[in-house]
Amino acid sequence: MKRREFAAKGAGAVLGGLLLPAGVSAQGTPTEGKHFVRMSTRQPTLDPKRIEVVEFFWYGCPHCHSFEPALDAWQKKLPPDVLFRRMPVAFRPTPFVLHQQLYFAIETLGLVEQLHRKVFYAMHVERNPLDKPESIGDFVAKNGIDREKFIETMNSFSVQTKARQAAALSAGYKIDGTPALGIDGRYFTSGSLVGSNDGALAVADYLIAQARKGG
Repeated sequence: MKRREFAAKGAGAVLGGLLLPAGVSAQGTPTEGKHFVRMSTRQPTLDPKRIEVVEFFWYGCPHCHSFEPALDAWQKKLPPDVLFRRMPVAFRPTPFVLHQQLYFAIETLGLVEQLHRKVFYAMHVERNPLDKPESIGDFVAKNGIDREKFIETMNSFSVQTKARQAAALSAGYKIDGTPALGIDGRYFTSGSLVGSNDGALAVADYLIAQARKGG
């Protein structure tokens, strides 16, 4: 299977406003190999009793920033049998690994609702790259979070372990661009495959239904 291309496509293709591409709407069903990929080897999930959706993202990705409001609204409406997880990727050591640690520290400290969107805002609106521990410390302190505790959490063994697990899962799904969605370890879709990020969410709904059937 050839590696898929995501980031190379223009923002217009990735961020179009259609719920589904015309071809999908006309046929009523997303097409394997066109709108989604079935994994040749099923990837591990956290809870075998629930259908897992993983968003692969990078804080520095402008498409992830644009996608986040729609994705967040969508994931908050998922039924109880669906487990949603965010998974920061690291395509190279700098600054990706630091941004992985940033997210996993936010997650570990239970600050996703408070800080996740603010990180995107800081990077893409305020043009603060948050590419050094010192600037991250300033950022969290500005938002009322204990700087030393946060940096300590970023450097903790548990966060390092999560970063290694993220690298393994990203490799298993063959992630080479963001944003992207893995469904139950079985399927993969993205805005670049479907034609829009809204469309990718609609395809994800379809794949969740397929996974629920055991398909």
